[in-house]
Amino acid sequence: MDKLRVVLLFGGRSSEHSISCATAGGVLGAIDRSRFEVIPVGITRDGAFVLESDDAGRFALDPAQLPEVVDNGTRVNWPTSAVSRELTVTDGSGTRSLADVDVVFPILHGRFGEDGTVQGLLELLGLPYVGNGVLASAAGMDKHATKTLLEGAGIEVAPWVTLTRAALAADPVLWQRRVHALGLPVFVKPARAGSSVGVTKVSDWAELDAALDTAFAEDRSVLVEQAVSGREIEIAVLEGPEPGEIAVSVAGEVVVTGREFYDFEAKYLDAPGVELVCPAELGDGELFELQRVARRAFEALGAEGLARVDVFLTDQGFVVNEVNTMPGFTPISMFPTCWLNSGLSYPELITRLIEVGHARGAR
Repeated sequence: MDKLRVVLLFGGRSSEHSISCATAGGVLGAIDRSRFEVIPVGITRDGAFVLESDDAGRFALDPAQLPEVVDNGTRVNWPTSAVSRELTVTDGSGTRSLADVDVVFPILHGRFGEDGTVQGLLELLGLPYVGNGVLASAAGMDKHATKTLLEGAGIEVAPWVTLTRAALAADPVLWQRRVHALGLPVFVKPARAGSSVGVTKVSDWAELDAALDTAFAEDRSVLVEQAVSGREIEIAVLEGPEPGEIAVSVAGEVVVTGREFYDFEAKYLDAPGVELVCPAELGDGELFELQRVARRAFEALGAEGLARVDVFLTDQGFVVNEVNTMPGFTPISMFPTCWLNSGLSYPELITRLIEVGHARGAR
């Protein structure tokens, strides 16, 4: 059996650049080399496509030195049209072929990658790829769009207000009234960012302006969201090999004990005060209902490939917080951990995703 040639695409221009690199390191170390030939393509913080090292250790997540794609002088060139799948690289010695590509695995987090932009490029070039398409990627990246689609599908979400600088300047009294109607505490979030980048918990209205400044530094659109009191539960969704087949994992729980919330430092830099528990302690009825909600959320966004659905379990039931269309994918991230506890190992999960993406491209 011929190996599939996989472009592992990582890094990028977003504030989640290093997390993407760490994810790529996990995949490089676990991918089944007997089935796949890997071409690692990094995107620098400035947006240059470079041929990277096929060395998982180079992208280990070290809190003292976060991994990144540096400009090594190479330039990876995408096919010149949808007629070709040939990738080339240009360096000091000229241009050479990297051979034809079978499928692209975009391990990109945040804007300029997880938001449908790279997916649009791959669609234009006719290259099969892993994960969600343009619309679901864009909608999943934008928290306002996600909430609007979920609410329209009858799925419970936390009340929110979406702000822009222009709207605030045009009628500050109106927007202050709408925001204050949410009650305290609230979370202030950039509309299009992940990994809790730019997120602030506000427990006093005097803190709001600073929180808005932090969020607006990440995006021109910001959500102020009513805080939900409940258990933080995450669950993984995976497209099956057959069209329309959707599998949902067991759930994991984020137990916050010594922090305000599950922030960037707790997620990736091993900061104390948070424990990840998988499988989460749920009754059979609760797990069944959560899996149903997760499947409905996946379908409401028109998702493909994979997603992680984050919810709060309240006294009234499940409230969906976010749908992540390219969730954290290091070996210890919640998405792979949920599948590991559902009987699918990390290498098997990578294989499933690549095969589904490749097969979808062939349909």
